[in-house]
Amino acid sequence: MTEKYISELPVSITVSDNDGKIVYMNKKSEKVFENYGGKELLGKNIFDYHSPSSKNKITEMLTNNTTNSYTIEKNGIKKMIFQSPWKENGETKGMIEFSFEIPFEMPNFIRS
Repeated sequence: MTEKYISELPVSITVSDNDGKIVYMNKKSEKVFENYGGKELLGKNIFDYHSPSSKNKITEMLTNNTTNSYTIEKNGIKKMIFQSPWKENGETKGMIEFSFEIPFEMPNFIRS
C-alpha cells in the first residue's frame, strides 16, 4: 500500500545509489524528467545531468550526511527541492530528491 501512495504523490521522487545510478522514479518524477528520457533514466547516472558544482554539492552531502534544500524557478513554475542521503541499517546508500511546485507568494507561520 505504501508504494502506491509514493507512486501517486504529486511530488517528484528520484532515488539514486552512492554511485549516482538512478534506482527509482515515481510517476511524477518520470513526467518531470520526460524531456531527458523519463522512465528510461532508470539505471543512468545523475551526475551526467548535473553541473560540476551540483556534483560537488551532492558528493559533499553524501560524504557528510547532510541535506540540501533550495528553490528554483523555470518556465514560470517555482519548485522546492529537498535532497537527503538515504540509509539502510545506518549505512548511507545514496540520495533521495523530492521536488514539488510551490506558490510564488507563500505564507510563513511562526509557531510557539
